[in-house]
Amino acid sequence: MDNSYHFVTRWTVEGTCGEVADILGDPIELARWWPSVYLDVEELAPPDERGLGRRIRVLTKGWLPYTIRWEFETVASDYPHGFTIVARGDFDGQGIWGFEQRGPSVDITYDWRIRAEKALLRRLSPLLRPVFEANHRWAMRQGETSLRLELARRRAMNDRDRSAVPPPPGPVTYTAIGMLAAAAAVVGALAYLVGRSRRRRP
Repeated sequence: MDNSYHFVTRWTVEGTCGEVADILGDPIELARWWPSVYLDVEELAPPDERGLGRRIRVLTKGWLPYTIRWEFETVASDYPHGFTIVARGDFDGQGIWGFEQRGPSVDITYDWRIRAEKALLRRLSPLLRPVFEANHRWAMRQGETSLRLELARRRAMNDRDRSAVPPPPGPVTYTAIGMLAAAAAVVGALAYLVGRSRRRRP
């Protein structure tokens, strides 16, 4: 059963590598500025003087009607150009963030190689892989939007300018989840029927 996934996400935002590294490298704040995906964050172990060894437990979700509980540890750091985490739990694998300055902007790359160990994902990956992949891409698009807003909020010179920055997008409501889950079920059923018909061909 193939429950392995490999995603490469690329963002470009206005700012500096230091600004981006300070935001993405501070996991305690994830639930505040990326609330559509990070529902809860708990620090299990603090970082050492090099910024390594920090362990974090998170509860995350996308637009599909399930949550993911997992932990990650920072195992490598090249501040302000990126860092590496190792994940365990419902996700098991490795994520590498890379930041490269391009004039007034930062090119951000996230290389995420995981195995989906949550029972639901592990069992349904052969059938619903495209849906699970779409769920991840949605979550990362939300992250790019939220990061842009957080950069704008941090650059605001006063409370009035800060209050003018829109709040980050929140999690998908359960009404929307029901509609999306129904759509996913239809896609899954169609994928199953197509696969079954192909197997029956001589």
